[in-house]
Amino acid sequence: MNVDPKVVAAISSAVGLYLQAEQEALTSRGQLSSRPAPPAALNNSYALAGRQAAMNIRWTWQMRLPR
Repeated sequence: MNVDPKVVAAISSAVGLYLQAEQEALTSRGQLSSRPAPPAALNNSYALAGRQAAMNIRWTWQMRLPR
């Protein structure tokens, strides 16, 4: 499979810009309210997806054990 370096650079740039915008949104939200901002891990969609996958795997094992 041939991987075009320009495509890899574009994808990396897009992910970097997304993460930067997400971080800026979190910091601006924390500065506008009187409450402190929640930890970034709670608002990070990648972290939530990973946590969900881990929970699904554990649930699958739990359902197989009683058999």
